[in-house]
Amino acid sequence: MKYVVIVGDGMADYPIDELGGKTPLEVANKPNMDEMAAKGKLGLAKTIPNGMPADSSIANLSILGYDPRKYFTGRGPLEAGAMGIKLGDRDVAFRCNLVTEREGLLADYSGGHISNDEAAELLNDVKKLGVGEIFAGVSYRHLFVLRESDINVGCSPPHEIVGEPISDNMIGARGGETGKKLNEIMLKSIEILSKHPVNMKRIKAKKNPGNMIWLWGPGRRPKLETLKEKYGLKGALISAVNLIKGIGIYAGMKIIDVPGATAYYDTNYEGKADYALRALETSDFAYIHVEAPDEAGHEGNLEQKIKTIEDLDRRLVGKILDWEPQCKIAVLPDHPTPIKLKIHTPDPVPFVVYDAEMKGDGLKFDEASAKRGSLGTCEGYRFMDLFLRA
Repeated sequence: MKYVVIVGDGMADYPIDELGGKTPLEVANKPNMDEMAAKGKLGLAKTIPNGMPADSSIANLSILGYDPRKYFTGRGPLEAGAMGIKLGDRDVAFRCNLVTEREGLLADYSGGHISNDEAAELLNDVKKLGVGEIFAGVSYRHLFVLRESDINVGCSPPHEIVGEPISDNMIGARGGETGKKLNEIMLKSIEILSKHPVNMKRIKAKKNPGNMIWLWGPGRRPKLETLKEKYGLKGALISAVNLIKGIGIYAGMKIIDVPGATAYYDTNYEGKADYALRALETSDFAYIHVEAPDEAGHEGNLEQKIKTIEDLDRRLVGKILDWEPQCKIAVLPDHPTPIKLKIHTPDPVPFVVYDAEMKGDGLKFDEASAKRGSLGTCEGYRFMDLFLRA
């Protein structure tokens, strides 16, 4: 048996007035996911344990069977793993966003979805501050490493504080003297980047500038059992997001890079499906992560969120379902990113498990239907066990 898990990041939502009290999943045209729900089994997964932040790192660890309360050390070190950055036992890795600061407010968590080349040029100038190590990643997502440090706190997650004052969300008193120093370099980065030619050009083109670095999600190197050790499965992982790749690396999975995978609306859905099916020729398990619905949720873009769900269904899920070898498939969000809130929430997410031999629940794939599913509600880190035996 081959196994595939498809994650539509942030795909779940709340009822929306403009949709007549329905969610994007309920109104989207998604015949493949609905066929899976009719012929397979549904349930809810609580991917965010009580008291933990509703973060994709925690949610995806849960889905892959790792209890975040035991294995989560921070978001930064997971991304460091994906970028090949070696961390010592006392090193601390932070996620480093290029954000837009405007009149003292955090105006855009993504610096206008700045390009890789623009970001690299900006970060080269920030490196001149001489504190820590900065590693350029993808678009607005980068990494900052402090060697031999005791700090264990960072700024608020930027995607959760859009429109809020910068001063209220930087590193607090628990960060000590190191936290004060990091706050200083973030504020100095505004001075360096606001007049940078890259940002002046972006402003002229009516794009948000990446005029500040934002340090958050700190942590030390985690220690995970491999997927092979946990489940006896040889796994492959496909994502355009370094965070998800990092989880896969620590879990001993093969990371598959897909041309045209962008972690945005224009991502290569078909390519992700094709590369996953190719990986299954030599692997037992494929984990396919798609970021696009989450981006739409953060932007509060209802039309685009519905479209990303439909694209995921038609261009990726459908291709997996058409694969002839016997295969068990699951589809789920990692967490909700509701349109009206524009942030992650910890609500349980709907999931569907399907193979050709199942007796189905006869439902559709959405939040309300999943509450009536035969698989009930499970802790997120129990999902893999349930998926494999369902």
